[in-house]
Amino acid sequence: MKKIGLIIFSLLLMAGQTKVAAEKGYKIGDSAADFKLKNIDNKTVSLANYTSAKGFIVVFTCNHCPYAKAYEDRIIALNKKYAHLGYPVIAINPNDPKAEPSDSFEAMQVRAKEKGFTFPYLFDDGQKIYPLFGATKTPHVFVLNKENGKNIVRYIGAIDNNYSNPADVSQKYVEAAVDALLTNKPIAQSTTVAIGCSIKSQKK
Repeated sequence: MKKIGLIIFSLLLMAGQTKVAAEKGYKIGDSAADFKLKNIDNKTVSLANYTSAKGFIVVFTCNHCPYAKAYEDRIIALNKKYAHLGYPVIAINPNDPKAEPSDSFEAMQVRAKEKGFTFPYLFDDGQKIYPLFGATKTPHVFVLNKENGKNIVRYIGAIDNNYSNPADVSQKYVEAAVDALLTNKPIAQSTTVAIGCSIKSQKK
């Protein structure tokens, strides 16, 4: 009986930890803090640099994850479609290279050049930014909208509903969210479940 009691206690503790983890990070309507991270060109980038932007498509992504790789062309397409409309893509690699060497800063530079990234690809050195957002996967998207000098979170989740085959996508969540913001309409679906690889850290 004592052993069963310990098992039940462990399960309840795990459930509590999961709830706490789920409560961390930004929620819809929160104001996202600015950050300063190193880009692949060795320059520091912050949201404040984009004085004419209406908002941002912040994508936590990486080099090695199959899901992230599957979405690379679609992330490039998002920036091509929306950057000139005021919503540029800001990509951030949240992984610790000690836990996943293929996500090192040097590897990021190589991958960005191979794919022809047209947006910043920032390194979350020390893994200080992704926990603030509450990102858990690569890719994980946060659409921000500039409102009264603040960056308000308006969408959190996946890019679309089919990572494996772009031709079979029937719901483009990020595009729908940005289109709604551009036309001052409510976002029909402001949160979805991000599908991807877990963020790699030596702390866990």
